[in-house]
Parts: sequence; structure tokens; C-alpha cells
Amino acid sequence: MKVLFVTGYKAHELGIFKNNHKGVTYIKRAIKKSMLPLVEAGLEWVIISGQLGVELWAGEAVQEMQESFPELKLAVLTPFLEQEKNWSQENKEYYEGILIGADFVDSISKKPYENPSQLKQKNQFLLQKSDGLLILYDEEKEGTPKYVWQEAKKLQEQKDFPIWQITFYDLQQVVEEEQLGND
Repeated sequence: MKVLFVTGYKAHELGIFKNNHKGVTYIKRAIKKSMLPLVEAGLEWVIISGQLGVELWAGEAVQEMQESFPELKLAVLTPFLEQEKNWSQENKEYYEGILIGADFVDSISKKPYENPSQLKQKNQFLLQKSDGLLILYDEEKEGTPKYVWQEAKKLQEQKDFPIWQITFYDLQQVVEEEQLGND
């Protein structure tokens, strides 16, 4: 596997409104734990669309992993131009920090937001450009990742397309491992 698409819930869907929320630490740890065997097996690129939440935290996790795995690259392929236009200043600065550290940045649609079809096109494009999907998604809590999840499942019926899923149970395991390690 050369290219992995990483996605999941938006921050607000998880009740997280600040990037220094304790939950972000556990989410990044779960992402790294899932990616590590793939990186060790030769994963070259992680692609995200740069949405607030799991995707930007994954971008940050990749940048942290690059200290040990400098050959690992991060691509941010936004669905449209100026995705961050209506974000808070704090979120814009966080986003810019991820973009500055990325190895490749581009927009799939060369126009600003027009309609939801751009988001559907983004999902299809990123799935087609990747060799697998890592998704933080739990079927018991629907949210925006449902759409990528459904597209990836369809793709899996057509070709070998591995999907690695991080569920809320997996996150709870990471929290418990952390707490055991700190006692």
C-alpha cells in the first residue's frame, strides 16, 4: 500500500471545540497506532481533505510520525478553494500550520464552495487516488463520515480496497491503555 486516505468525524460531531481537548490526544494516538504497521510496511502517502476534526488531527499525527519516518508524506487535497473561509481565526491558524507542514497541497475543485456535490466528488476522488482507507467512524453514531464509509464499501465490492476502522470502543481501549501506563 502506497497511499492511505484518512478521515472521520468533524470536531463538533465529537463534541470537541478546541484542538487542545484531551480527546484529541487519544484520537491522534489511535490514528498513529493504526497507521504504524502500514508505515512500517512501506506506506508512502497519507491524504486528507483538511476538514476540521479527525482529518486535521491525522495530519498532525502524520507530521509527528515524520520525525521517525521521514519518508512518510502528507497530502492535503481540499474539496474546494477557501475551505477555511468561514472558520474561526484559531481554526484557520491551526489549519495553516498543517498546510505549511504538508508535502503537497491542492484543491480538487478549483472554485470556492458552490454545493454539496463538491463534497461527494471529494470523497470519490480521494478514494480513487488511495489504496486504502483509515476512518474514525462508528455505525452506532452516524455523522458525516457515513458518506465516505458507504462509498468505500461500494469500492470494496469492485476491488481489493482495505478499510481500517477506528470505533469508539477502540478509542476507549487507547484511553484505558494510557491510564494503565500512567498508574
